[in-house]
Amino acid sequence: MKIEIAYATLHKQRILLVDVEPGTMAEQAVKLSSIIESFPEIDMNHLKLGIFGKAIKSDHILEEGDRIEIYRPLVADPKEVRRQKAAADKKAKAALKG
Repeated sequence: MKIEIAYATLHKQRILLVDVEPGTMAEQAVKLSSIIESFPEIDMNHLKLGIFGKAIKSDHILEEGDRIEIYRPLVADPKEVRRQKAAADKKAKAALKG
């Protein structure tokens, strides 16, 4: 069955079409795809995967047409970024009031 493996950085992206056997798990498909050759920074010991934007586990059994997305580690914690923005907005409003 045919599936896709997708990975992207800020400067490069790749979507590979891979033919796998029924019953193949997501992590197995990533290994079979050889995407590591293009992106050696992918840590196979700490894979974060999804299918069409929904997080999955490495042992997820694939279905025909699935697109496995390999997620990069977050650069910043989204909650912390929101807190910092809210604090900056509050400070800016206070400065305007004088």
